[in-house]
Amino acid sequence: MTMFDGPRDRHPGDVPGPPGRFGDDLVGLDPDDPEARAFAAHLDRMERVSPSSFTVEGQLAGVRDFAESANRADGTRRVAAVLLVALVLLGTGYVIFEALEVVLATLF
Repeated sequence: MTMFDGPRDRHPGDVPGPPGRFGDDLVGLDPDDPEARAFAAHLDRMERVSPSSFTVEGQLAGVRDFAESANRADGTRRVAAVLLVALVLLGTGYVIFEALEVVLATLF
């Protein structure tokens, strides 16, 4: 959703401003400015209703949010995100290897 989505109720005497869901928050900002659009996207992420974190959908939404924020990060935050993902994958690979070792040891 962008800052232009959604109707804006007009009342007599209202100062014309940007339309949309976050019109009141974006008064005085250029709607074509990339920074204003990024701010509207940030407001949308902050107000987004997500599924419960105790469901599969909630867990996948959390992974998606982490991936999106890691893609926006730069510098040390990006390095930390890449390192975290590498450690998780390394741990997962180790657990899978050990499980396969136990399974194969019981077969032979």
